[in-house]
Amino acid sequence: MLYFIVKNHSFSDGNKRIGAWLFLWYLEKNSYLYKKDRTKKIADNALVALTLMIAESKPEEKDLMTKVVVNLINAKNE
Repeated sequence: MLYFIVKNHSFSDGNKRIGAWLFLWYLEKNSYLYKKDRTKKIADNALVALTLMIAESKPEEKDLMTKVVVNLINAKNE
């Protein structure tokens, strides 16, 4: 979801902000935003860097970008 909102410019303005917010909202609603110790699985500065990296990435790097996102929130990151 983060990748597609940022890259497809779904909105006329604020695609990175909206994409990042929806990504966090989705993780929270699915009880996946926090580790067992109640710290976030992905820090705010990491989300900013990730969102900007996605925005600057080439379309052919989609698989790589989505793998980075998955690895950052993976259950092993408990």
